Amino acid sequence: FSFVAQERDLRTDEEFDELCFEFGLELDEITSEKDIISKEKGEEKAKGASDVVLYKIDVPANRYDLLCLEGLVRGLQVFTERINVPRYEKIIPAEGERQKLIITEQTAQIRPHAVAAVLRNITFTKDRYDSFIDLQEKLHQNICRKRALVAIGTHDLDTISGPFTFTAKAPSEIKFKPLNQSQEYTASQIMDLYRTDSHLRHYLHLIENKPRYPVIYDSNGVVLSMPPIINGDHTKISLSTRNVFIECTGTDITKAKIVLDIIVTMFSEYCEKPFTVEAAEVVYPNGKTHIYPVSTALGYLRLLTRMCLKSHVTGNGNQIEIEIPPTRADIIHACDIVEDAAIAYGYNNIQMVIPKTYTIANQLPLNKLAELLRLDLAAAGFTEALTFALCSQEDIADKLGMDISATNAVRIANPKTAEFQVARTTLLPGLLKTIASNRKMPLPLKLFEISDIVVKDPNTDVGARNYRHLCAIYYNKSPGFEIIHGLLDRVMQLLDVPPNEENGYTIKAAEGTAFFPGRCAEVFAKGQSVGKLGVIHPDVITKFELTMPCSALEINIEPFV
Repeated sequence: FSFVAQERDLRTDEEFDELCFEFGLELDEITSEKDIISKEKGEEKAKGASDVVLYKIDVPANRYDLLCLEGLVRGLQVFTERINVPRYEKIIPAEGERQKLIITEQTAQIRPHAVAAVLRNITFTKDRYDSFIDLQEKLHQNICRKRALVAIGTHDLDTISGPFTFTAKAPSEIKFKPLNQSQEYTASQIMDLYRTDSHLRHYLHLIENKPRYPVIYDSNGVVLSMPPIINGDHTKISLSTRNVFIECTGTDITKAKIVLDIIVTMFSEYCEKPFTVEAAEVVYPNGKTHIYPVSTALGYLRLLTRMCLKSHVTGNGNQIEIEIPPTRADIIHACDIVEDAAIAYGYNNIQMVIPKTYTIANQLPLNKLAELLRLDLAAAGFTEALTFALCSQEDIADKLGMDISATNAVRIANPKTAEFQVARTTLLPGLLKTIASNRKMPLPLKLFEISDIVVKDPNTDVGARNYRHLCAIYYNKSPGFEIIHGLLDRVMQLLDVPPNEENGYTIKAAEGTAFFPGRCAEVFAKGQSVGKLGVIHPDVITKFELTMPCSALEINIEPFV
C-alpha cells in the first residue's frame, strides 16, 4: 500500500515511522516514482518522472480497513486520540422505497450469493474517486482472491432504476456495452475482446466454460454488470455521481459481506450525512429476504477505543462488553482484542516479569535427535544440504522410475511453477539436483540432509503426515556403495542399535525403481522397514543430468526417537 505526501521533513518521517510501528504497521520505504525508475532502469530513463513523495506501508493481510488512505488515516487518528471513533449508521428506507436485488435460481451453479448497499448523496473529488477505484482493486486481489470468491460492482444509481435482478443466461442472450467501450457486444464477443487485455484476461477462466454467465439487470433491462468480468458502461460512476449502488456477487457469502462492509464504511465519510449507509434488500430464490449491510454494533475503555473498539464495563465491574465495528472483520476471537489492547498500550511499555507458571522448556525429542545426527554426519565428512520441501511431480515420480499415483504425494491445488507441484515424498531428488548444480566441484561429492517428507494420510485431521528422513549420497567415479553402507553402520552405532535381527538392525536384498538391480538393500530396525540404500540406477542418474555413478541411503529416523 502506498500514498502520496506533498510536504515532509526528516523529523516527521521518523515520527511517522515510529507511529506506524506502534500501530502494528511497517513503513517499508519513502520514495518517489523517479527514484523507483532510477533504481530499476537507470537515471537516464527516470528523467521527467514525478518527484512526488510516496510512502510505502506494509499492511497486515487481515486489516482490509487499512487498504485505502481513508481507512489508514482514520485508524491512525483514532489511535492517537485526535478524533473519536466514528459511529456508522445503517439507514433502512421504508418498504417499497428501498433498493432491491432479486437473485434467481439460475445463479446457483455459478455465483449464488449477492449483497448490496447504497451510498447516498456522496461527493467525489479526483483523489476520492481514485481511492475508491483503488480500494476495489486491492480487495479484488486480496480477500476476493482475484475475483474468484467475490466480484465488486459500483454503479451510478441515478442512471438506473430498481428492482435489480441477478440472474444467469446463455452468453448469446447477453448483450450490452462494456465499461469504456463504444459499442454493444454479446457476452461471447466480450470474452474474445478481453482475451488479450492485460488486466481482465486473468478473470475470464472463472466463467468462460460455464453454460450460463452471471448478469445483473435493472427493471428496464439495462445491464449493470457481468460479474466477475466487467461492468456496463451505462452505469459508470464519475466525479459528478451523487448516489452509488454497490453490489458484491460471489461464491463466499461471508467474504462478500466483509467486502461490502469495508467499501461502505471507508467511503460513507464523504456522504452528505457522514458515516451513514443506505441498506438494500436482497431476495433469494427461496423467497427469503436479507437486509445488507449486516447490522453491526459499533465500537469503548481507552485502549480499545484507540483501536476503534468501543467498550464498557458490565455486570459487577469485572467484565467488559466490546462492540466490533464493521471495519474490523479481522476480529474473530477474544485473543484478537487482547492483541489490539497490547498494541494500543505499546509492546515497548510492557515490563518484563517472570511468568507465574513454572515450566522448563525442552527441545522436541525428534529435533534434538536430528541435530545430534547432523553433527556426526558432518564429522563423517558429509556436507549438509537444505533443499526445497516442494518439487515437481517429475522429480519424485518419472525421474525415479515411479508412477505419480504410487508416491502418495500431496499435490498443490494451484502451483505457480512446474518446479513446485507437490510436497516431496523423498529427499533423494533434492540431493541429486544439488549435485547436478555443483558438478564443477572437486570429487567426491558427499552430501546429506535431515528434513521432513510429506505423504497423504486420511487418518489425520489435515489428511497428510510428516516423517523425518535422513538421506545421504556419495557421487564419484565409482559408486562407493561401501562408503554409504559404512555410513549406515555409523548412524546405527550412534543410535545404539546393534547389528542383529532380534533387537537391532539388518539389511536384506530388495528392489527399488531408483536403484540398480541387485545393488539395493532394505534396512530393517526394531522390527520394521525404515528405508533403503544402494547404487542409483543409471537411468535416474541420466534424468538428473549427472554423468557419474553414485550411491544413496534414505531412512526414517522417527522410530529411533
